[in-house]
Amino acid sequence: MTKKERYDFTLKYLAEAIPDAKTELHYESPYQLLVAVILSAQCTDKRVNMITPALFEAFPTPESLAASTPEAVFEFIKSVSYPNNKAKSLVGMARALVERFNGQVPDTMDELLTIPGVGRKTANVILSVVFNKAAMAVDTHVFRVSERIGLTTNSRNPLQTERELMKNIPAELIPQAHHWLILHGRYTCKARRPDCMECGLRPVCRFYNKNTDKSSNIE
Repeated sequence: MTKKERYDFTLKYLAEAIPDAKTELHYESPYQLLVAVILSAQCTDKRVNMITPALFEAFPTPESLAASTPEAVFEFIKSVSYPNNKAKSLVGMARALVERFNGQVPDTMDELLTIPGVGRKTANVILSVVFNKAAMAVDTHVFRVSERIGLTTNSRNPLQTERELMKNIPAELIPQAHHWLILHGRYTCKARRPDCMECGLRPVCRFYNKNTDKSSNIE
């Protein structure tokens, strides 16, 4: 099987299996999504969605968040992972938006990376979800699923995975493919017990076909 055949099969299957793929973070503006993505680092979307309504009510705009303090923000986000660091990042992010971007979330990688709390993965999420650009955010799900299926080979870090996926997925599909891979990893190709017998990617999946014990849940 060629790499193109594996990609074509995978993308066709995921498009049919997850037709309405989108972020599971709740937001109503680019600013709110940026806050939620920063909070989601090493934390579940479910947990983030539990705390953001009160946070957004208290700080509905970048200006209101910029005028606050990490100590005040901490009280709203203390149930997420690394709340102290994230509180500092959120206030720093809001001040950067107000002072340098007129309160607006910028739409380029270079500009996004200058904002406190924003790394390459977060920037790619914003570019893809908000601006519908061909940007591939690689989180733990995308990294794991891509390697298991065989879309990537021996990727050592998220940047390598991002580059290989970007090279092989048509640009117009990349914003959706980002969500397909995340959701497939979250609900089917799970880290500890992938539901291989529930997955239609078995014919092309390198992980499945390398295993001799093709039980419903492969360790």
